[in-house]
This record gives sequence, structure tokens and C-alpha cells, in this order.
Amino acid sequence: MTAMNVLPPSVRSYRVNSGDGIAGLKLRTHEPPTPGVGEVAVAVHAVSLSFRDLLVLRGQYVLPVKSDVIPVGDGAGQVIAVGPGVQLVRPGDRVTAALFPQWLDGPLEPSYLPQLGGSLDGMLTELAVLPEQALVPVPEHLSYAEAATLPCAAVTAWNALTGDGPGIQPGHTVLTTGSGGVSLSAVQLAKLLGARVIATTGQVEKERRLRDLGADEVVNYRAVPDWHTVVRDITGGRGVDRVVDTAGSLEQSLKSLAVNGHVAFVGSLSGDWPPLDPRLLFGVAATVRALAVGSHAQFTQLNEIITAHQLRPVTSRAFPFEEAGAAFRHYESASPFGKVIIEVR
Repeated sequence: MTAMNVLPPSVRSYRVNSGDGIAGLKLRTHEPPTPGVGEVAVAVHAVSLSFRDLLVLRGQYVLPVKSDVIPVGDGAGQVIAVGPGVQLVRPGDRVTAALFPQWLDGPLEPSYLPQLGGSLDGMLTELAVLPEQALVPVPEHLSYAEAATLPCAAVTAWNALTGDGPGIQPGHTVLTTGSGGVSLSAVQLAKLLGARVIATTGQVEKERRLRDLGADEVVNYRAVPDWHTVVRDITGGRGVDRVVDTAGSLEQSLKSLAVNGHVAFVGSLSGDWPPLDPRLLFGVAATVRALAVGSHAQFTQLNEIITAHQLRPVTSRAFPFEEAGAAFRHYESASPFGKVIIEVR
């Protein structure tokens, strides 16, 4: 390390074993990790929670999770020390980190699958040591809390809208399902790309907030269980060009789709995976693409549009570092509109 680098005498980190649930979170004090060749020590200032983090705690995450892991993939902070050979950042820089540190660009490959807060230690710590290639500068107009919302939800939304070649074009119609972090980011970003946006929600109180965020139309799926019929009515029977499906509602997503339309499939919040009739795919010549967040290059592209439009992510409530368990419980039960933040420093 260089002479400029200063590490604290001790740091605190949360640890958990996948499957132990929120109650399994343990806060420990330990010596600070030292960055090695090509590594950077980041003083974490804020993290944000994603559904993925709950799946890790529940033992339901689709990718491997190491034992005694530092959880949470999304965080932002300030570089305080660099290891030998680091060239891209220096102490004082404000940074976030790509969820898949080795996925720099191009299609996802098996070698890129190690991910923060899963098979790699994550960001629910006062000090994270990360490879410099994983780091992404924080847009100047964003706070640490706002920047911490980007690595999972916002990058996934950007990939959903642009990661298939031409992506969304001005005049396209985009349908987003629900009001989780990916969906809210997709509403904001789709509007910036010139799309007409239809959003769904099951809560009346969220309808106005989705419109305020940029949705042109909002459909309440509890009031209208066959909500795809309303979507088709809104589009004059044509259907939408793209669905960002975060709810696992593939059947209705496909029924909402225009011919040659695209479903960006993020996952299922309920955990249910109902059977799907393949005729729905052929009926509209649909493309269904399963997403795994996105690459470092996509994160950089996202930050460029965020900076150009001075876009601010939606946050809902912040908790202190010592109340991480309460933050998880709130995220799990309160159906917040916007990201739940844990303030680390």
C-alpha cells in the first residue's frame, strides 16, 4: 500500500449463513482487511436492500453462497486505501461496485458468476476490500444512499430495457409489473428513453406515486385480476413492445405483448413458478430473456444517462447500521415504495 493509505484499527461487519434468515445476522468486530494487488479498500457509507438479499438469507438464492458471508450486494462508499498496482482509483474517490465483479462486458459467462453478498463477501460492513475492476464512480449529484441503490435494481432495469441489442426506442410502449426497486428504475429509465410506460400495482396508494414517477398509465392488478385485458385496451389492442416482469406473471405478460415483443424476465417475488403454455410464446413470436443484473459496462452506461438527466433513484427509509435486522424486516413486510437504506457511516 502507499503511504497515503490509512486503515482504521478495527471494523464491524455483519455475517450470516444462508438459510439462517434475518435472525441469523451477527455483527462482529475484527481487524480491517488489507487490500492486495489490484484491490481497493472502501469505507462503506450506505447499502441498499434488494429481494436478492432476502433470498440469500432465506437459503433460496439460485447461485452459490459462501458460509459466514458478509451479505448485501449493493453499497457505496469512499476509497481509503489501495493495494499495489491500482491505477483506476485513488483515496478519496466515491465509488460503488458491480454486483458481478468479474463481468466487465459482453454476455454472461460461467467464470463471471462470483457475486458480492453471495459467493463473495458483500457490502454490509464498514470496510469492503474489492478488486479495482469492480468499482464504478458515483455520479456527482447523488448521495451515497442514492448511489447504493444502483448496482442491483437499477442495473437490472437498464439491462432489461437496453441489453438485447437495439433495446427500447422512442415511441415504444413498456409495461412494468409491481413497484419494487427494479420496476421503479424501469419506469424512470424507460421515460428517459422516450417510451410510453404502463405500470401495474396492487395498491391504490401507489397509483399516483407511479404516475408522479413517470408512468403514463397505471393498472391495479387487484382491482382487475385479468389486467392484461386493460393493457391491450390501453394500447388499442396492439399490446406493448416490452414487459419488465419482476413478479413472475409470465402468462399475463405474454398476453400483454405485441407481436415480436420482448419480455425481460427478472424473477418471481412470490416464489411461485406456474406452468406456461408454449402457445403463448408462439402466438406473438415472443422473446423471453432471463436477466442476471448486468455487466460493468452496462453499469457505466447507466451512470452516463443518470448523470446526463440528473436522475435521482427513489429511496423510502433509512436505518442505522446497528439496526440492519430491523431494516431487513421492514423491507420484507412493509412493501416500501423505494429502496430501503442502511447508513453505515
